[in-house]
This record gives sequence, C-alpha cells and structure tokens, in this order.
Amino acid sequence: MIYNDIICAISTPQGNGAIAVVRLSGNESISLIDKLYSSPKEGKQLIDQTANTIHFGVLKDGDKIIDEVVISLFRNPNSYTGEDLVEISCHGSEYIQQQLLQLLVRSGARLAKPGEFTMRAFLNGKMDLSQAEAVADLIASSSSSLHKVAMQQMRGGFSSEIVNLRDRLLHFISLLELELDFSEEDVEFADRKQLNNLLNNIQELILKLLKSFDLGNVIKNGVPVAIVGHTNVGKSTLLNQILNEDKAIVSDIAGTTRDVIEDVINIEGVSFRFIDTAGIRETSDTIESIGIERTYDRISKASIVLLLVDATEEITEIKKAIKTVEDKIGNTDKKLIVVINKIDQGNIDVNFGELIRKEDIVLKISAKTGENIDQLIKELLSVVNLSSLNQNEVIVTNIRHYEALEKASESLQRAINGLDSGITGDFLAQDIRETLHFLGEITGEISTDEILGNIFKNFCIGK
Repeated sequence: MIYNDIICAISTPQGNGAIAVVRLSGNESISLIDKLYSSPKEGKQLIDQTANTIHFGVLKDGDKIIDEVVISLFRNPNSYTGEDLVEISCHGSEYIQQQLLQLLVRSGARLAKPGEFTMRAFLNGKMDLSQAEAVADLIASSSSSLHKVAMQQMRGGFSSEIVNLRDRLLHFISLLELELDFSEEDVEFADRKQLNNLLNNIQELILKLLKSFDLGNVIKNGVPVAIVGHTNVGKSTLLNQILNEDKAIVSDIAGTTRDVIEDVINIEGVSFRFIDTAGIRETSDTIESIGIERTYDRISKASIVLLLVDATEEITEIKKAIKTVEDKIGNTDKKLIVVINKIDQGNIDVNFGELIRKEDIVLKISAKTGENIDQLIKELLSVVNLSSLNQNEVIVTNIRHYEALEKASESLQRAINGLDSGITGDFLAQDIRETLHFLGEITGEISTDEILGNIFKNFCIGK
C-alpha cells in the first residue's frame, strides 16, 4: 500500500470563516504549489525554501489571482504524513476554498479520502494504528476525560503497553521455534517455569485492559441514564432541572411524554446521556403503549436507572413502581437510584430504605425547586469511577482493540492450559503466535486493506 500521488483537502470546517486551511501531501506537492504561487518579496521558489517555514504571497489560476495566502512548508520525513506537505491558509470564503481546491485538482492533485492524511502517516511509520485511531477520538472529544484518554493514546501510551507485551512474548516464541529445529535431540531452550510465569503475567495485564473497557466506553460514549417512573411523578421536570433548560414538556396531564427524549450534559468532565421516558402505567392508548415499551427498552440499555417516585403517593404505589423496575433490571450490574421527588409536598418521614434492595440508593429531592439536585449529581459522578483515569493508567476505549484483546486472551489461555498439561512446543508456539497476531492487529504491525478501510472511512476529510 504505497501512495505516490498528491492529495488535497480542506482541513477546516465547512462554511465561511476568518481563515480556512487547504492541505496537500505527496512528494511533489511543493513543486505543484510552486507553479501556482508567486511572491514579489521572495526571489526564490518554494522548492528552494527550507522546511518548517511560512511564506506570504498569492495563488494564481493563470493570470487570475485566487487569493492572498500564507504557505506553510513541511518536508519529508519530518511532517505529519511523512511526505512533503503543504498547508495553505487562505481567507475563509467558501467560494475561495472551492476555487483553490478545483485549481489544485486541475494542476495534478486529487481529492483526499476520509482520513487519508492520517493513513499516510501510519503507512509511512509516523504513528501506529492505535495512535491513528486516537487522532479521530481527539477530534471528536467532547469532554475533558475523553480528551485526556485520546491524548494519552495518541502519544503512544496504549501502544507502548501492547508493544511491551509482544516483545516479552517474542523472546520465548523464538526459543520455542528453535526447539523445533532440534526436535530429534529432545532439548528445551525455553524454560517452562519462566514461560508459565510470563504467560500468566501477560494474561493478567490483558484482562486488566479488557476490564478497563467499561470505563473507556463510558468516557467515549457517555453514561446512559434512564429517568423512569409512573406518570406525573416529575420526570420531565427533573430532566429540565438537570439540563437547566425546558427540554421536555411539563404538564399536570398524565401521559404527556409519549416518546423518548434524550440530551447530553457534561458534568465535571463526564458526559451523561439523560433519557426522559414515558410514564409507566396501564393504558389503552396505542401510542402511549409504544412509548412505555420504549421505556422498558431504555432501562435494558442504560447504565444508571433513576427511578422517580412521588412522595405524595401511597406507599403501595411506590412499592409497585420499585418492584416493576427492579424486575426489569434483574441481576444485571446496572445502578438503580430511587429518587423520592416532591419532598416539598409529601411525607418524607417514611423509611424508604426498607423498600429497596441493599445495593440500591435512595435520594430525596424536589425537581420543582431544585432541592438536593446537587446530591443527585454527586451520586451520579460517584457511580462513574474515574480513579484509573486520574492515575494515568491505560484505558481501552476502542471496540476494535477490545475484540483483539479478547482473542489474544483466548489464545493465551490455551497456551497456559497447554503448558500445564505438558503439550509439545509446536502446539505452544502456535497459540503464542496467535496471541502475537491479535496484539499486532491493535498497533497495525499486522493489518489488511479491509481493516484500514474500516478505520479511516470514519475520519473527517482533511485529517
């Protein structure tokens, strides 16, 4: 997979702005720009200028000036892509951007595909595959926690962990392979006790990385929080209070919310996806029934369930609501927080703790006045444990990495079991080779056109 042609793209967001950046990469990109660029203040061509310099002039289409521009020059191999790379800063008019792009294409460049600049950086050894994927996460980061994880991965934190695991295995696989060359002499070069300790240590590290995916997934995609309960208990009022805006319609009429309403809010670096659902009740209304079914569906998909109950209701109704939701949650690891609403109106002397399971939490609030909402927020944050992130531990956020680690763990476990049962070196070597293969898929030491295509198609054009 070697590319020698010149690619170009607009790297700034679509629309008018103060400036825009058009980027080219390819080993003849500076020569291409030279044919279009002129500067009365500079006597020599761009091709003769030193790397990492900027130049002010104009770009022309024949005798027609397209725009005054600033040209930034980067030479291979010390550029983002590892090729000669040019960045053109022009005025942010959409018309100017399109005119420049069309001029570059007519002059010999082609439009870049999504993520092609970063793919060239990978192919030219400027970064490994997991670092390249972290670039997309960094661009898409919407919270401080995701930004921190993406920056750590882009700077090679996750890669170095994987490379370290592979290096430790490669030493022993080479000794096992050597044993195969002397199979008739029945010799062992790989100490089985040391190998057993190594395999178990690596398995422990892989399992730790796999476990971190729960936190990584929360950081990357946000924590889904379903707000559920009977009709008219204040679910929409609570959502509006948390979001600090009138997102959901609030009414005394039962069954106002018939569909699912979602919004995302960032709280202390963590994104929470709050989901206001239709009230749970018996109804003959077809549309409302569909909304209630969606409520049950959201309970199954949420990480945290906020069960809102009305402090003015009869205890039997509150018990019924709690029982319904607990049955839907079942034996999963979802966190249930029972929120007693309308404490400004109802009886709060009841020991609600006796009505719930020991692992559940009870909070008393007033969604209308905002009383104790801060305690609810604090409880939500406590559910999301960011201690690993604060300690700069490696956290897996990518499903592709997670699946590769799962497969590596499976093959490694076969090697551990085989070692315990005394299987021959050739079978051990096969399982360890598989482990190396799956670890190599993460960093891109082992990759295919299909894997690269699936990864980079989700990038923005121009990166």
